[in-house]
Amino acid sequence: MSDTQAGLLRMIGGAKDLQSVVRSMKALAASGIVQYERSVSALAEYSRTIDFGLRACLRQGLSMSAANAGKRAEPGSIGAVVFGSDHGLVGQFNEVLVNVVLKTLTGGSAALHVWTVGERIHARLADEPLSLRGGFILPNSIAGISPLIGQILAETESFRHENEGCPLLLFYNSPRRGAVYAPVSRQLFPLDDAWLQGLRDISWPTSQLPQVFGDGTATLRTLIGEYLFVSLFRACAESLASENASRLAAMQRADKNIEELLEELNGRFHRLRQSTIDEELFDILSGFKALSKRSA
Repeated sequence: MSDTQAGLLRMIGGAKDLQSVVRSMKALAASGIVQYERSVSALAEYSRTIDFGLRACLRQGLSMSAANAGKRAEPGSIGAVVFGSDHGLVGQFNEVLVNVVLKTLTGGSAALHVWTVGERIHARLADEPLSLRGGFILPNSIAGISPLIGQILAETESFRHENEGCPLLLFYNSPRRGAVYAPVSRQLFPLDDAWLQGLRDISWPTSQLPQVFGDGTATLRTLIGEYLFVSLFRACAESLASENASRLAAMQRADKNIEELLEELNGRFHRLRQSTIDEELFDILSGFKALSKRSA
């Protein structure tokens, strides 16, 4: 179909409307990244306080295994919490994470127990040989993260006590400079030996050596619970920041494509308009010449 000025103007108007929507989504994604990254930064001091508390417990000879007393583990059981996305326009955000989850968990004889956070990651993993024990909806703001983490801890607590010693893994996307985000997998429980050694190596900030009063095991369990809360909160916030970063990158690509389309459409419109003007001028000149010949 040949171009018309009216048709091209409609296409240009539609592209500009779409560009307005894309730029609004870019602004929302950018603001989302900032708020979630700030929440992660705000956790740092609280996390440091918990580390000092655990350091004090370890110094007093308390055993981490005592804080995880439960039933005998089912042979080969593995638990996992996977943070994905609830919304689209995030590119390969969920696919990249699914590949890491499958590569880490499948291929063995272990009984797999998986909790998903995000409808899209849940739908994707439902087609795989995994036992999905629960699914959660991602919050739309910082205020919704704490209630979500409380629900996840309540669900995974029974698994930890029924399967003492079995690993509970955490999967999520974490923001990265230059690469937007990268998938992360870490063992949430039992506590990693290297991490525990790092706690033992922490320098105490004062000359007064720490002491744990009262029931040391209860104190240790409380601190471990807070450690798990902070770890899950950070994972959720980083996942949401990564999701917004992925959406921002997608919107930036869309904005660039729309700019290129508008440039092409405007070029076609101006060429068509100039062609129309040239034809009108040619008609005027032809009419003038014809009239000049008749006058002569």
